[in-house]
Amino acid sequence: MSEQSDKNLSETLFVKHKQAKETSSLTQYMPSSQPFVDEKVASGSWYRNLRRMQWAWQGVDPIEQEAVLARIASCQHSRTHDHWLDTVIGFRSGNWAFEWGKLAAEHHKRGRSLEGEEGADELFKASLCYSIAGYPHLKNDNLSLQAQVQANTTYAEAAEKSDFVVKQLKIPYGKKKISATLHAKNTLQPQPVIIVSAGLDSLQTDMWRLFRDHLAPKNIAMLTVDLPSVGQNSHYPLSEDTSCLHKAVLDELPNIPWVDHYKVGLLGFRFGGNAMVRLSFMEQDKIKACVSLGAPIHDLLASPKKLKGMSKMYLDLLASRVGKTVVDVNSLSSQLMAWSLKVQGVVSSRKTKVPILAMSLDGDPISPHSDNQLVALYSQFGKARKINNKIISEGYEQSLALAIKWMEDELYR
Repeated sequence: MSEQSDKNLSETLFVKHKQAKETSSLTQYMPSSQPFVDEKVASGSWYRNLRRMQWAWQGVDPIEQEAVLARIASCQHSRTHDHWLDTVIGFRSGNWAFEWGKLAAEHHKRGRSLEGEEGADELFKASLCYSIAGYPHLKNDNLSLQAQVQANTTYAEAAEKSDFVVKQLKIPYGKKKISATLHAKNTLQPQPVIIVSAGLDSLQTDMWRLFRDHLAPKNIAMLTVDLPSVGQNSHYPLSEDTSCLHKAVLDELPNIPWVDHYKVGLLGFRFGGNAMVRLSFMEQDKIKACVSLGAPIHDLLASPKKLKGMSKMYLDLLASRVGKTVVDVNSLSSQLMAWSLKVQGVVSSRKTKVPILAMSLDGDPISPHSDNQLVALYSQFGKARKINNKIISEGYEQSLALAIKWMEDELYR
């Protein structure tokens, strides 16, 4: 690599965006909803919901993470909202995208100087940090879109260095194509496969560690797919049919030579869990098992009061995904009722023969235990599990170990 191209890539990409709009100011609210928004601003010290444990589990060094957050918090530059530490205006020190992009660039450089799996791991870390630089991935957020480009290109670079098989797939859907990524230990024989989908604020490139540490050792392939309206599938609108893209991917599996389409599992985090549970009812003959982690199934979606209790970032995120530029909180909450799988009649009338393990951390406001019990009730051999989150990082590991064991038992049954 020439010295010029090795120069911090983000500098060249982001140079035009010194005055890019700051993330927390992108979503506008109706005058009637403004007092509600002002209350949110006064009540917290960060605009973004900090996912410290999730990011650490995905591969960010906790010490590096705290250093980035400290630089953002102590910055003296002007902010959109003085109360919110992560609203520094302009692409410069202290700005969220800048600081995470800087950490990503350090790993990027290190990854390029190392060989084999060691280099690949550094590049996968860089990709994850670029993804966090774009978090929560709101539409029309220029800095976020640039960070997403970085995350994708760095992920592809990491895949080149890795001994694992990583293939970009383009799956036909209507007149367009869905972008999905297949990860496998080798291509010697077709392997059982798990279709993985994350939340509305995550990218499919965030899932490397799940494959490397949990699935590859068990010879299970992983196929990642972004939800409609997110990441590489951002050109598809998100409707109450949350599983439409995943259904198209599932239908395509017999044509993918590296996977065993008779042994298919589904794993969904957050809103991805809503899509995977839905698919388990719609396509029961093609799926062996499903796990949902922290998925909003009914409670939050059908309760305007609970929805209004969520952070502004979460409300901005939902508004962005359903394509609203100016938001009325009341109409947004009534629109989201259609996303409830109970309101849709998915988990209220007939059972699915797909065994579903529905889990969330104890006290999770997005996915209360009642949601998971509802899913388990309508799934043959289904189970609802509450994960004790006294030590939340252990909660993550515990729930994942449980999920993978469940999946393995069902796939090989």
